[in-house]
Amino acid sequence: MAPREWEAGDRVDMRALVVVDGGICGFQTRIHADSEDSQSVTFRIASGCEKVATFADALTGKGPVDAYAEIGAGSRGVVLTTSNAVLKGCCAACAVHSGTFKAMQVAAGLALPRDVTLAITSDQ
Repeated sequence: MAPREWEAGDRVDMRALVVVDGGICGFQTRIHADSEDSQSVTFRIASGCEKVATFADALTGKGPVDAYAEIGAGSRGVVLTTSNAVLKGCCAACAVHSGTFKAMQVAAGLALPRDVTLAITSDQ
């Protein structure tokens, strides 16, 4: 028996988990991204950081994110404009921005899961 072909409306259920260790601030953030159709992505973000928690509330309050539109919009999309509006000052360099975007890409099947590493030292 041949496998059934995928049809529009079929449930896909893609998921991603990104764990961001903030570095010197000591906060860890867990970003869960889920998609049932490989396009609309919902987020659950948990963090001990008050600013990241505010970002999580703001982002989830916007409802599902269209991953294809986000790729096209880049830094002007919902995910990054929402994170940039909240994660300012010393948090402007927080890895939660890119971690959330990467989780969305993986949950929508637009990227494969692979660790990203920043090794930071002082060059003296």
